[in-house]
Amino acid sequence: MSGHALLDPEFVRELEVLRRRLEPKARSAGPGEHLARRRGGSAEFHDHRPYAEGDDLRRLDWAAYARSGEPVLKVFRSEEDVVVRVLCDASASLDFGQPTKLDTAKRLAAAVGYMALATSERAQLVVGSGSGAVVHPIERGRGGLPGFLRRLEGLEASGALELAGALDALAARASRAGLLVVISDFLDPGPWRAALSRAVAAGHELVLVQVLAKEELAPPHDGDCAFEDAETGAIVELVLDAASLEAYEARLFGLLHELAGFAKRHGATYVRMTSDEPLEPVLRRLVARTVDR
Repeated sequence: MSGHALLDPEFVRELEVLRRRLEPKARSAGPGEHLARRRGGSAEFHDHRPYAEGDDLRRLDWAAYARSGEPVLKVFRSEEDVVVRVLCDASASLDFGQPTKLDTAKRLAAAVGYMALATSERAQLVVGSGSGAVVHPIERGRGGLPGFLRRLEGLEASGALELAGALDALAARASRAGLLVVISDFLDPGPWRAALSRAVAAGHELVLVQVLAKEELAPPHDGDCAFEDAETGAIVELVLDAASLEAYEARLFGLLHELAGFAKRHGATYVRMTSDEPLEPVLRRLVARTVDR
């Protein structure tokens, strides 16, 4: 999937409308773009940082530019830098659906990255891998978008993922809290709920995006079936009758309600979609900080 496929022009026009509404509530307490919400913050000059494409030209230090020939922006102590981290589940279970859950997750991650970088925030892609996470470098401004997209383009669904381990690995590397967007099917029996709670306790604002295949919400099978676990290779033989389908739906919808309940209790966002759904309505719910039921 190319960068063009991840962010086609029509999709970008929609993102331009939505990006101002992504405004993270969590603040990292580092120097950057946003006025601090804490009381007593001064406008004392702190430092310069290099200009990145998309930054507000009114913030350029023209005197420094005249001296060095390098465009730099003024940074004040009363300002804070926000990091928008996107944790994308790329486990084998996401290689399912039409389009696949991973293809949809990649487009969602690209959209969030675009909205952050186009608003001069910092964005960081984190890929869940095994019992940990691959934490990519932080990008800044529109100039950081190509690198963010290249990393997304290369993602392939493979192996198993311990989501809790990925969340904890990210938290250990994140020196400052920010907006944490977790894109996953959340079909993981591990203790990821406790890991999400630890992320909230560390000050992160959570956005949970659950991507499922439509076949997972309404299994089309009937009769004798053999299922292979995409992550472990284990084969399970089942007779899909009314009782077994009812039990499956009870467990699945229990998970959906659990995610919604977690979001409500912790002031988080939770949006759910199937992989064949248009992304624009999902993103509108995301920036509105919705909790899907």
